[in-house]
Amino acid sequence: MLRPGHRRHKPRLHGGRPAVTRTHESIARCFPAAADRAGAPARPDDDSWSVAEALQFWTPERIASATDPSGRPGAGLPGRGRSPRARADVGQQFAGIPSVGILFTVGADMRTHYCSASTVQSKGRNLILTAGHCLNTKAVFVPKYDPAKSLAQQPYGIWPVDEWFADKRYVKNSRGPESDLDYAFARVKPNGTRNLQDAVGGNTPARPATSENAVTTIGYPNVGRNPQDRPVQCTSRTQALPDFHQMRIDCAGMWDGVSGGPFFSTLDRAKGTGEIIGNVGGWNGGGPGVPTTHPAYNRITYSPVYGDRFFQLYDDADNGRHSDFGPYVQPALPFAMGGWEQWQNARLLATGDFTGNGSGDLLVVWADGSVVLYQGSGAGDPKRPFSAAHRLAAPGSIWKNARAISGGRFTGSGTDGLVVRWSDGELSEYRHVDKTGFHDEKTLAKHKNWQNARLIAVGRHTPGALRDDLTVVWANGSVGMYADVDSKAVSKGTFLVKPNKTWPLAAQITAGEFTGRNTGDLLVRWVDGETTIHPGVDTAGMHGEIKIRTPKSPWTRAAVVTAGAFGSDIRRNDVLVRWTDGTVTVHADVDKAGLHTEAPIVR
Repeated sequence: MLRPGHRRHKPRLHGGRPAVTRTHESIARCFPAAADRAGAPARPDDDSWSVAEALQFWTPERIASATDPSGRPGAGLPGRGRSPRARADVGQQFAGIPSVGILFTVGADMRTHYCSASTVQSKGRNLILTAGHCLNTKAVFVPKYDPAKSLAQQPYGIWPVDEWFADKRYVKNSRGPESDLDYAFARVKPNGTRNLQDAVGGNTPARPATSENAVTTIGYPNVGRNPQDRPVQCTSRTQALPDFHQMRIDCAGMWDGVSGGPFFSTLDRAKGTGEIIGNVGGWNGGGPGVPTTHPAYNRITYSPVYGDRFFQLYDDADNGRHSDFGPYVQPALPFAMGGWEQWQNARLLATGDFTGNGSGDLLVVWADGSVVLYQGSGAGDPKRPFSAAHRLAAPGSIWKNARAISGGRFTGSGTDGLVVRWSDGELSEYRHVDKTGFHDEKTLAKHKNWQNARLIAVGRHTPGALRDDLTVVWANGSVGMYADVDSKAVSKGTFLVKPNKTWPLAAQITAGEFTGRNTGDLLVRWVDGETTIHPGVDTAGMHGEIKIRTPKSPWTRAAVVTAGAFGSDIRRNDVLVRWTDGTVTVHADVDKAGLHTEAPIVR
């Protein structure tokens, strides 16, 4: 993975793995300077780079100072906290296997670095696989590295790199599409009369059928986080990384230094070899660029998905060629929702039929001001409610000033629309929202006192087919109803609840159809975790209360709640929750009996 790692041990301990910078900010892509491109494959300084030369150069002091070359920045990922709700897989220290080891290198800055690497089968029986951002000079591969022994005493010897093979269009630690190409091969020199594959075996690279795979990832985390300086293995399941031809795992303990480490789809532990479908690397060097104190730093790891270009490079390395495969064009990408580290930044949610396909869509306003519309899949499967994503606004847009949103049906034709309460107190309506953006904007109120409108929800609370009635919870605890906002705006409202000390404790509200009444219901999540349904809310007021979660329930961690139609029918009785840890779940078919099955859609 990518994270700068420091080997701060005494000379008896050697090692270091390139630290990767990881941060998936799904739409902001920056392109490093052309000088950072992989360019022509690197070779040793001269032909004398032998085992003896490597032993002389790689002193214990140099090894102790080695860092992960991913150059991981301590900023980037949209801020997200983490609660015990989302559980990562956990890496475990183990003895290691001979076909995986440490790769020590020297960068252009003359600093020593290290990565993880693995052997792969080849005609010359001398190839290793690692990340593209690990490519450097004075490189030496140490299989099943033993920190208690000097380089001269390593159980499987050391293997100087003779020649590198990398995609010429790869850009080191890129956050652009070419980060899909973060893999590289190296041919190593013999150690005496032995070839590497004869000494430790060779793994088999393979093309994964999908981005969702069971894998075992192996790497060497930096000694500062791994005092025993032993390799770590993690068995986990991959997910697609949105916008990239890459995979993602969530596994605690994958600190800097694991960059280049293999993703095994199968592993024969008796032989110490298996099938490899990925390697730690990719966007930003293999993980989110967050401070080391952020939970995502050691948990979220990326890997390229091996495709045609990977196997063309593998064939080149096997035959000693250096081809230019031309500009990189990403293949068709599977739809992916992303992971908890991204969704902790989902600030506001609204549901509706915004795409006109009759299924429930989700509109998300992110903390950076970007807006994304997730199109309903129409599959009737709460576990897979969405099938595509459309960006409606870029980071830094005016939407960073939105404070509350709710979707509604304001006209008898076209798509659903949106009500927005802005930071300056203005209240706006967009009659229609679709894949191309926001349309037919009108101002409902300019009064500064609308800054006191804490919570809003649009639902069907008066006779008719339209969902165009606005419920508002004010800062003083009063609750108001504004009917037919498209035609009447908010010049005149009805008090449902007078000022009080209870409703200021409402943390979230959303309108839905949970009880089968003639008018819509209001679901309320209170600050203490209690969650209630108020059935058949209309201009006459509230009509009872149904408790579906008790105080001090896990719903204290329900950060954003919205109701929509994500199941097999168009009834708006499915509740989507973005939790404080960034996970997202859907409760399908909520009714007066309460919440039922919970389906995770973001982990």
